[in-house]
Amino acid sequence: MNTGPRISSYEWGGGREPLLRFGPEEGPVVALFLPLFEEANRTRAFGVSLLRALARRGIGGVLPDLPGQGESEIATAAATLADLRKAGVTVGATHVIAIRSGALLAPDRPAWLLSPQTGRELVRELTRVSGAPLDGDLVEVAGNLLSRVLLNDLQGATHVAGRVVRLTSDPQPADLHVDGSPLWRRAEPDNDPALVQLLAADIESWLATCAG
Repeated sequence: MNTGPRISSYEWGGGREPLLRFGPEEGPVVALFLPLFEEANRTRAFGVSLLRALARRGIGGVLPDLPGQGESEIATAAATLADLRKAGVTVGATHVIAIRSGALLAPDRPAWLLSPQTGRELVRELTRVSGAPLDGDLVEVAGNLLSRVLLNDLQGATHVAGRVVRLTSDPQPADLHVDGSPLWRRAEPDNDPALVQLLAADIESWLATCAG
């Protein structure tokens, strides 16, 4: 089986964006929504490992770059929450999995969420990272130039509903708590192979429940 990744793309109405495909293209296909901004860099290798693990279980997956994120030609400063969500809807998948603030972008489909954030929690985190109030029409946070429109929209944003999985170090309510490392807090990109296998097994069971 060709587990991938295979380079592809998708169109969302505002242009064409890159996309990676994993595993079969028929049957259940999950779209992975990474966290926004710097956390996406820290968790991308982990996300790719998770999609590879699902592909080995016969589950197809896609990893899209959304407008203003990853390899998108749209500047981060020009990205809006509406465009990010519009693009998410057009990604071809039957189910979604999301990490952290990626849950704010996921379309209303059966969803599996790892440590999801509300928009208010994300803005609070960005303020902490910045070390100063997020004032002005354009705000730079950890090398990302963000618009006031996007920040305002994020402030009131809620994430899609779904199965919620959190780390045991996170006291917030969840359907499942698991042992693992909060890779989104690492100084550099990293991975957690044991956590990947644990989560892949849970996603496989969840997909069977969705189908069932």
